[in-house]
Amino acid sequence: MPEIFNDYEPDGGAADVLDEPETGSPSLFRDRSFVGMTATQFLGAFNDNLFKQALLLLFVAVPVAEGTRDLQWLGTLVFSVPFILFSGYAGYLSDRNGKRTVIYLSKVAEIVIMAMGAILFAIYAMQGVTPPLVAMLSVVLFCMGSQSAFFGPGKYGILPELFRERDLPQANGIILMTTFLAIIFGSALAGLFFPNLLWALGVFCILVAIAGTGTALMVRGVPASAPGLRFEASTLWISRETRRMLRDDRPLLNALLASSVFWLGAAMVQMAVIALGKLQLGQNEFWTSVLTAAVSIGIAIGSVVAGEVSRNQFNTRVLKTGVWGLVLFLMLLAPQGWGGRPHLLGYWGSLIALVALGVFTGMFAVPLQVFLQSRPPAGEKGRMIAAQNLCNWIGITMSAGLYLASDRVLVMFAWPRSYTFALTALILLTIAILYRPKNTSLKDGT
Repeated sequence: MPEIFNDYEPDGGAADVLDEPETGSPSLFRDRSFVGMTATQFLGAFNDNLFKQALLLLFVAVPVAEGTRDLQWLGTLVFSVPFILFSGYAGYLSDRNGKRTVIYLSKVAEIVIMAMGAILFAIYAMQGVTPPLVAMLSVVLFCMGSQSAFFGPGKYGILPELFRERDLPQANGIILMTTFLAIIFGSALAGLFFPNLLWALGVFCILVAIAGTGTALMVRGVPASAPGLRFEASTLWISRETRRMLRDDRPLLNALLASSVFWLGAAMVQMAVIALGKLQLGQNEFWTSVLTAAVSIGIAIGSVVAGEVSRNQFNTRVLKTGVWGLVLFLMLLAPQGWGGRPHLLGYWGSLIALVALGVFTGMFAVPLQVFLQSRPPAGEKGRMIAAQNLCNWIGITMSAGLYLASDRVLVMFAWPRSYTFALTALILLTIAILYRPKNTSLKDGT
């Protein structure tokens, strides 16, 4: 099998030390911007997942002429497409106009989008879920994806400009931990609003969006990293400079490919967990949401562990442990039960396995994210994060089609929905076998 992910450092490529000048920023926990950025990301992630989890719970069993149909793939698709369309331009705006500006305007847009969603949830309260309502909610999901696509390059690209490089692993670990705590709360709370209080959920989402806009003001402004950057057609995809950088820096390209494959698998898991809870284990919306939250609990733990262990370096041992753990627990989640049991592990066994799955997810994601943030030069960070978003969301968009196809096969042969976990394990096995990065130090210029 060819080692397509093996790191190769061509002549003139990036050195093993990540060369990024220090910002002279204050220590991490004394930095008001760190509090503001963490709070902004927490509130945004909470809102996104509260709203999106509610929609996926609606989409998992949409009434149609022949019964019900699982349309989670549609929700995933319409949420993903904006990242493919707008990530490149978002990275351009982030580098040219300043990341704080893009962050703030994205949060203002979130208020408007949540208001649109609240109106549709009020309609649901009057008439229930119908195909036309699903179509209108899909439009809101598209708008949510668009807002997140513009928010992404700013929120990730600004971290190296705000914090010292030696603090980046810890900053990423803490921000990821609080992000997934937000996902836990958002995912779990969504089930509590079913079936009669979705209108209240819509109002609550508006208030959270307003609060997140306020915390964004705590983030200090940083100069635009490339104020004279000219718009080119390639900006809408991956800029010429970024393509050249990826061509010359094989480790960075390999990390980008690994990230894309990982997020394809992660999106499959999100849909598979909801199908496992509602369709295979027969749980209601709340207990299904608890399963989703269990993954996030694990990710929060794994993110902190990875951030602490990976201080001052891109730690490949943590990363490899994470990906092999993912493969193992995905396979454990796949088997059907026997003797009338719908699943081998049952509800509580699945809950524990999903927490473990989340731990290994955090251990994989944090080192990879730190590397992708730190490796590019200062003037390319925003566009590099945009390229990462683009590639990740191409993977997530592909997961919608893959989930649809696998769902049709599972229904055709009357196989359990949990077999989707085995398919996802095979996808991530490619990373475990083929991606072989080197440990890389994070330079501290202080």
